Amino acid sequence: MARPWMLFTTGLLAVAVVACAPVDDPATTTAAAPTASTACTKDQLQLLTPGKLTIGTDKPAYEPWFKDDDPSNGQGFESAVAFAVAGELGFDRSEVQWNTVKFDSAFAPGEKQFDFDVNQVSITPDRAKAVDFSNGYYTVKQAVVAVEGSKYADAKSLADLKNAKIGVQVGTTSLDAVKSVIQPADDPNVYNEQIDAVNALKNKQVDALVVDLPTAFYVTAAQVENSKIVGQFSSTGGTPEEFGLVMEKGSPLKTCVDKAVDALKEKGELAKIEQQWLGSAAGAPELQ
Repeated sequence: MARPWMLFTTGLLAVAVVACAPVDDPATTTAAAPTASTACTKDQLQLLTPGKLTIGTDKPAYEPWFKDDDPSNGQGFESAVAFAVAGELGFDRSEVQWNTVKFDSAFAPGEKQFDFDVNQVSITPDRAKAVDFSNGYYTVKQAVVAVEGSKYADAKSLADLKNAKIGVQVGTTSLDAVKSVIQPADDPNVYNEQIDAVNALKNKQVDALVVDLPTAFYVTAAQVENSKIVGQFSSTGGTPEEFGLVMEKGSPLKTCVDKAVDALKEKGELAKIEQQWLGSAAGAPELQ
């Protein structure tokens, strides 16, 4: 039990504490945590190099994704997308740095030498175990390329390709599509680099080549003389295949990069970039 004088003293102290309680002073109030709108400003981003946005991609960088093997020139679909995302994040062209990153190492486990990578990397559950992906920036289909007049140049269906010797790059969703959708009688010829698969078609070591549709247009226009797109097909049975920007697993940039991609979609900028650089990809026959 407290003594009366102690209760009296305690009461005085309580009054004093209340009387002396500080009033919020704008000059001394602790700053609030960044809001969603400010957390994605350039000075709030956690970057590989402070003040610079580092973007990775493979070399050579092929058309129509890049032009003149120079990702930094803003020409080609993925170069244009990368700079558009950079702009949404507050970076101008001089503040973007490009690093060379091999295709399959971009989505392998481990630390990354980029803030995000752009290299026609399809979002898949297995890859998402090792890296983070942005929301999709392009919905893609696969395509079959053959030389004019060859045995499979006039194939009308996927079943017509059953006995074809198919060339494809390792580690790609094109390879997955060959195995799961076309299901050829013989295993496809798998190459470490896309150019090796292209050369195999050129040298008649394979009957057909499977790549994503925009790449197929470049192959037929510039890489393999007298070649044609036999047709396009979906690589999945349900969810559309999409390309995503790749980030290190647990990247603090993911939310902001997602917002940037979504903003470009909502404003119609991604559609404009796609039409400018990939518009010719429309109209290829569908293979069922």
